[in-house]
Amino acid sequence: MIERAVKDNPGSEGLILGGHGLFTWGMTQRDCYLNSIHTIDQMGEFILNHQSKKGSLFGGVMHAPANDRKSIATQILPALRGVVSSNRRVVAHFTDDEDALTFAGSKWVKELASLGTSCPDHFLRTRVCPLFLPWDPAKEDVGVLKARIPSEALAYRAAYKKYYDAWANIDSPKLRDSNPSVVVVPGLGLFGFGKNKKEARITTEFFINAIHVMTGANALEDGDVSHPLPQARHIKQSQQFTQFHNYVALPRSEAFRIEYWALEDAKLQRMPAEAEFSRKIALIIGGASGIGREVALLLARKGAHVVVADFDQQGAKKVADEVGAMASSEYVAHARVDLSSAASLAEASDFTISQFGGLDIIVNTAAIYPVPGAEGELTDAQWAQTFLVNVTGNYHLARQTEWIFKDQGLPATMVLTSSANAVVPKKGSEAYDTSKTALNHLIRELSVTLGPQVRVNGIAPATVVAGSTMFPRDRVIQSLEKYKIGFQDSESTEELRAKLAEFYAQRNLTKRPILPQDCAAAIVWLAGDQSAKTTGHVIPVDGGLPEAFLR
Repeated sequence: MIERAVKDNPGSEGLILGGHGLFTWGMTQRDCYLNSIHTIDQMGEFILNHQSKKGSLFGGVMHAPANDRKSIATQILPALRGVVSSNRRVVAHFTDDEDALTFAGSKWVKELASLGTSCPDHFLRTRVCPLFLPWDPAKEDVGVLKARIPSEALAYRAAYKKYYDAWANIDSPKLRDSNPSVVVVPGLGLFGFGKNKKEARITTEFFINAIHVMTGANALEDGDVSHPLPQARHIKQSQQFTQFHNYVALPRSEAFRIEYWALEDAKLQRMPAEAEFSRKIALIIGGASGIGREVALLLARKGAHVVVADFDQQGAKKVADEVGAMASSEYVAHARVDLSSAASLAEASDFTISQFGGLDIIVNTAAIYPVPGAEGELTDAQWAQTFLVNVTGNYHLARQTEWIFKDQGLPATMVLTSSANAVVPKKGSEAYDTSKTALNHLIRELSVTLGPQVRVNGIAPATVVAGSTMFPRDRVIQSLEKYKIGFQDSESTEELRAKLAEFYAQRNLTKRPILPQDCAAAIVWLAGDQSAKTTGHVIPVDGGLPEAFLR
């Protein structure tokens, strides 16, 4: 047939096989490539020309895009992520681009969505079809939408299991996951889910490709579609295909054969084991320097998606760039946050959801150490600010994120940073020390309030000088002078910090300085599954301070 077609059309530069693909030829590789691109452009122009004459797509608009759709997406993403993570955690990507909104809000969206994607190579990511989540943005509020998620997801899983059971045989690979990887919501757009941000984004893009194919089919519709369909190799096979308004889907038996192809499954089985924190999302407050920076780097090395948040936004960006260079720029984001502001903490948590779909780990290493005035006394404002940041800020952090954990329904962790000073009274640091004492008990209270779903723990470092914003150069010099430790003005700040840290190390039993990396290792252990039976505790990272031994 191919040979005859070419002989009958001697001037042709290519050949389209129905339901298979495009072949082009030429005297050079470049000729073949240019012919291919030119032919595809011609087809695209042909479809766009018909589309311009069509007027409305997919039966017209039923639901207009919601004005506050990004905010609504943030409000429902934790619940969505939770239900589609019933087999294994996933990371999310949301898009409200024009094509997604047009499709999601159309009259035919439910029927077209049920037919699924057009390209068999996409099935492994998009599943055989997406979950369509019905919602009327003009008449129903976000609470109605959120309440509808569990039942719709349950129905999808049941339908997918039925699809698997209908076509699987004794040699078929085991069912991988019955959860949807694409969710379509009128007025909002598309949500994609995958093992990481990149996979979630690609999954979403693949389904937008399917929308483009549906758009083309809709644009080219010129009458009733009836059997036999041209996609069928034989007339008797035509009834196996499902179609809706000129868009034709693969027979489910063929879709299953591709989705559960044994060779593809063998490739999946050979994939390397995932990292410890793969599929988990961490918000690190105080991540621009010191302990927080080390936590961000360590969690990223172990596979986590990370949001670096700090009052110092430029510092947060710098650390995020470090993480991106080490792992992937798609796995990290940064934000400015003010620990003394409940609204700012809410914004940081919402930002984390918008980036990755939810939240699994919260780490706070930020605090302030008030410096007394010339007379050695703190002002009332300094005292109040210390407790606002060091204690109330952590309380608000828990309050502003509690709803996320409830909606997700997934185990989560929170690790807060206390201090050895919390149990060692000293002169001159009363505000800092007592704020950390209060934080110790807040950790215990939060572990009771948020358990069993959220484990809350803390670490209590001795003085960490290296890389700490609490030890600017002038404070380090004051301490060196106070303890009569020799130094030169020409020495760098880090060199001066190292001298002071070595002096402090002589106070502990191990005689070793406490480094940010030491604290980060303890925090990451508490944030992970290896500490799954530990909550409500504060772990000392102080080199062994007898006066700070817990009683």
